[in-house]
Amino acid sequence: MFEPGRAVRVGLIGYGYAGKTFHAPLVQSVEGLELTVVGSSKRDMVRAELPGVTVCSDMLEVATHSGVDLLVIASPNESHYPLANAALRAGKHVVVDKPFTVNLADARSLVQLAEERGQLLSVFHNRRWDSEVLATKAIVESGVLGQISHFETHIDRFRPQVRQRWREQTGPGAGLWFDLGPHLIDQAVQLFGLPQTINASFAVLREGGETDDWAHVQLNYKSLRVILHTSLLVSGGMPRSVLQGTLGSWAKFGADVQERQLVAGVRPGSPGFGDDPDPGILYEGVTGRQTKIPAPAANQAEYYVGIREALWGRQPNPVPPEQASAVMSILDTSFQSGAAGRVLPPQLTDKERAAFAISLY
Repeated sequence: MFEPGRAVRVGLIGYGYAGKTFHAPLVQSVEGLELTVVGSSKRDMVRAELPGVTVCSDMLEVATHSGVDLLVIASPNESHYPLANAALRAGKHVVVDKPFTVNLADARSLVQLAEERGQLLSVFHNRRWDSEVLATKAIVESGVLGQISHFETHIDRFRPQVRQRWREQTGPGAGLWFDLGPHLIDQAVQLFGLPQTINASFAVLREGGETDDWAHVQLNYKSLRVILHTSLLVSGGMPRSVLQGTLGSWAKFGADVQERQLVAGVRPGSPGFGDDPDPGILYEGVTGRQTKIPAPAANQAEYYVGIREALWGRQPNPVPPEQASAVMSILDTSFQSGAAGRVLPPQLTDKERAAFAISLY
């Protein structure tokens, strides 16, 4: 690890939507992290928008570059494993965008390799620092709803036309559930721990679709049911998250604003960054009386603050790799459940279970 205060040189692979919108601006907003190398085919764009960085067209060169301490992988899903494997073997610390890998065995292999080599390995589960997720967590922890019996969360979009991009074309790691499932699963297990069983259903509902564009996944606990849903054919009007308990219910409309702000060029630390205008609504159980509860301020840059602090030896990894591989195990089991039409238990290692040692539900 590094002496506190020493700059951590960051290499970024991928300057598509994730790299340009999230990783580059978030890294650059954190003192102590220095973006030095970017791997991209968009040389002119990178040089114009990130003056002073070294631009490489060979992604493997970035993964093993002598000017990189921490590698951030924001390239297509199928490339995550080989690039992370190469970087760890070259002595780099690694952050991988979600999904961790395209199969569970590769994820677990990387976890073992990082442990053997004493390198930091983390996965960018950035929604932990979203206003909606923080608001849901605060309500659960407050106890105002009593015993939670039902949690439902959606990430829905309205994109009726199939687009020509790798996420919507047949191939490893493609499809809506591979894209958004890790977000939804991570939110659920952060709140309630690991489920006992899983049942899932997937569909291709758009004309000309090649990959799933609708997913409905249920996580089953002893006294709780969790519904995770995502679709590309929903246009507004539905709450993003709902909690129901023995004392009442709570709902949150409206998505976290940070992605929209980052696309518009608003950066962490700017006035209003992460301020969510949509409050949660608490419904009293007997009367149904409504109380608006403001959503907490949010800042996804806190993920990279946590990475810096972990590299400086001052706090734990904000997303330990065992947590990310547990999410991958649930993702893998959900696909198996959908294909077989059966309720299945997730296959988890002891370390993955220990990473989510939550027993309330």
